[in-house]
Amino acid sequence: MPEAAPAERMLVMGILNVTPNSFSDGGRYLDHAAAIEHGRRLVADGADLIDVGGESTRPGAERIGSAEEQRRILPVIRALAADGIRLSVDTMNADTARASVEAGVDIINDVSGGRADPLMASVAAETGALFLLSHWRGHSTDMDAHANYDDVVRDVRAELVAQLGVVESAGVARERIILDPGLGFAKASGHNWEILARLDELQSIGLPVLIGASRKRFVGTLLEDGAPMADRDLPTAVISALLADAGIWGVRVHNVRATTIALDVQRRLSGLPRAGR
Repeated sequence: MPEAAPAERMLVMGILNVTPNSFSDGGRYLDHAAAIEHGRRLVADGADLIDVGGESTRPGAERIGSAEEQRRILPVIRALAADGIRLSVDTMNADTARASVEAGVDIINDVSGGRADPLMASVAAETGALFLLSHWRGHSTDMDAHANYDDVVRDVRAELVAQLGVVESAGVARERIILDPGLGFAKASGHNWEILARLDELQSIGLPVLIGASRKRFVGTLLEDGAPMADRDLPTAVISALLADAGIWGVRVHNVRATTIALDVQRRLSGLPRAGR
């Protein structure tokens, strides 16, 4: 399996929610055939890899069992892996992570950073999968109550470093770890913008960083009340283009086409002289 080395260009991870209740597209891809078709469409739109999840982590979402989670996602993973598509699995369950790696994924995306299931880090170590370690303070049912920080960037950085030590102690090689500041998880709107503005402080840890801002509540604050969810794709794409300039490893997005178009613009302009020169 590949190491989490910095990519020559920022990677685009397409989101595939095989769930009835995800905040953005819950229920649209719960059917296996619909999910497989959407995964293929995301790749056609320019996704470098697809993140398949079977359990919603939207604010207030209740947990589901790993058996149901695996029933939802494993047939989708097997079908997309058979197409040669690079995959990650969005799960907090160690047994689901293991089954997903066996089915064809090479990245374990755990929004809890290994804290929800004490066996997760061991599974990542044993399977050799890349481990996407996110900042996390609690489950969806109560995470908003934990959005208290002295300095959000310094606190998130310190907590990521601490959990990084735990995961490495469990046997996960440092070169196989990608960090995610967990935008939207136990963070108020202003916290998310502050993290994006000071990403260099997280990058100073020395590991690749993935950002998942797509369609989240803080992005929605830029729009009028009641704006449709799809309207968040434009600011998401702008964020993605700005992150490419910042040297981020990857972005996780719902609308791959909008983001890849924005990145095409960013790449065309990046070699041009700045205005006024």
